Amino acid sequence: MTLLIAFATVEGQTAKIARFITDLAKNAGFDAKLINTDETPSHVSLDEVVKVILLAPVHERKHPKSFEALVASNRDALMKRKSLVLSVGLKAAFASGREEARDYLDEMLLRTGFEPNATALIAGAVRPENYGYFEREILQRVVLLGRKIDPREGAREFTDWDELTLIVIEFLGENGRANTLQPQASTQ
Repeated sequence: MTLLIAFATVEGQTAKIARFITDLAKNAGFDAKLINTDETPSHVSLDEVVKVILLAPVHERKHPKSFEALVASNRDALMKRKSLVLSVGLKAAFASGREEARDYLDEMLLRTGFEPNATALIAGAVRPENYGYFEREILQRVVLLGRKIDPREGAREFTDWDELTLIVIEFLGENGRANTLQPQASTQ
């Protein structure tokens, strides 16, 4: 069985998650096909693909354009397969940000017209070495407001790998019923 894993990445955390999912899928007996939407035409062949995992980060309240273009241009073919959409973002790491993170995912699905079988919010990472002054200030004064996390201390990963494993394994073994997977928020 072929599983398509299509991802976009901005700072590298979503690419890391996509490679992790690829390993999980191969261990579960799937032939995993991994594509980066920034390096692929917006229309892809889904021949022999039985399941799809789509994942992308949220930056400035949206998922990358290349990701949304791939989802929108392949919407009908994607909807004929079992699908899981993972929205990766820092807001998903905190209980107080999960509603907003869900809104970003819902807005992307509305823009693309795609209706996946399952969705989940996945906490991302902070990589301040990649940020300019403005991004660091927004991170510290808006996104991380009130949290004892100092972005000047360097990269910090919030992704819960055990939780991600459970989400992916459940989807790969799922018998086709529609559901929404809701990982628990970090309390940090």
